[in-house]
Formats: sequence, C-alpha cells, structure tokens
Amino acid sequence: MKVRSILVSQPEPSTTKSPYFELAEKHGVKIDFRPFIQVEGVAAKEFRQTRIQILSHSAVIFTSRTAIDHFFRISQELRLTIPDSMKYFCISEATAFYLQKYIVYRKRKIFYADGRFSDLVNVMKKHKEEKFLVPLSDIHKQEIPELLDKEGYKYTKAILYRTVSSDLSDLADVNYDILVFFSPSGIKSLFQNFPEFKQNETRIACFGPTTAQAVREAGLRLDIEAPTAQAPSMTMALEQYIKKNNK
Repeated sequence: MKVRSILVSQPEPSTTKSPYFELAEKHGVKIDFRPFIQVEGVAAKEFRQTRIQILSHSAVIFTSRTAIDHFFRISQELRLTIPDSMKYFCISEATAFYLQKYIVYRKRKIFYADGRFSDLVNVMKKHKEEKFLVPLSDIHKQEIPELLDKEGYKYTKAILYRTVSSDLSDLADVNYDILVFFSPSGIKSLFQNFPEFKQNETRIACFGPTTAQAVREAGLRLDIEAPTAQAPSMTMALEQYIKKNNK
C-alpha cells in the first residue's frame, strides 16, 4: 500500500532544514506534526504538600532542559532565592549551557556529563558530601534513582512536572497512512483520545525499544521500527518503507 500521508506525534521542527521536510518533498508525501503529549508543571501549592525543602539541598541534578525550566519556575513561585553556592550537575554540555537562561553561568559551580546518566554519576563522585535534589517528571527513567541508590548518594526526588495526553479530538475524522510515535506516553494518549481506535490499514512507526514494547502491548501491529543498523533515524526508516511501498 502506498504512503501518501504521515502524522508525526511531535512538535513541528523549528528549522526548515529538517529531514522530515526533505522526505516530504522528495517523495511527494504529506507530513503533519502534532504533539500527542504535553508537559504540565506541578503547582506550588501541590509541591508544598510534599514537604520537600529545596534550600536544604546543596546541589541539583538536571537531566533535561524541561527540568531546569520547572526547577526555576517552582523556586520563583515559592519566592525562593537560590544561593550562589548551589552546585549544578547536568546530563550534557548543552543542558548545562541552558542554565544561562536563569543564572550567571561563569560565576556558578556547574558540572556536566556526556549525555549518559551513568557518566554523570561518575562526575558526581568527587562531590559525595553534597545533598542532591533531582527535579523529574512523573514519568522518568528508573535508571536515575537506581544508580543514585547504588552509589550511595544522598538525594531527594522532586516531581515538578507531569507528562499528560494532549487533546486530539479535532483529529477524530482525519486519517493518516502512518502514525509515528516516540514514547509509550504517545501510545497512551492515542487510546485516551480514541478508545475505539482500530488500526486496520494504518501503519505504525516507532522509535526506541520501550515505545516498540508499548505498541505491541496495546495490541497494535508495528510496521516500521527505528533505530536499526540499516535505519539509525526515524526519517531513514520512513524513507526505506516509502521507497519499498510507493513503487
């Protein structure tokens, strides 16, 4: 079956040089973008009920830019002044640079890893005496607390934001040849919005093993999977599928 339309369950790329746009133009395929999930901040009133004292911590661990945004949001809502002595441990250099949005970067103690949490845990070893705060989403990798526990760090997990399903009701009568997913939350959102969803001829594409598992557990047929040795990116996997089916 030919592919004429694709819905990618992510925000539209901000750059015109996105490989999705190149794919659409090259193969004459319509590609739309729509986030199936969105992030909502935990309200200050709700956070107070956890009795977590941000200022009783001497260091913060950031695993994403979203975590940075919500840490400083909640601090502002609670009218807290974060001391200059606070140390920041970031999952990557790019995440560390994002701190410039909120603090004077060169005047603070900032450390970062190579993008892996296991590497960040190693970076933290010289700072074992610190009491760490870990801002997270309600849905987060279990690897984070497991590695911190294993290495014996003193830390507090703070749920500052949640991943929730977007309202997709306007898509009820819209059909696409391929739906592209990047997280189990996207699959959950599909069925929350359309409990009676039947796959029929719709092809499902997904990125990552946990998303693939969620697709199968939902009883859906997985047609396109990435990354693979032949297709390390989702756009490459889609292109290979389109070439094969649009002959």
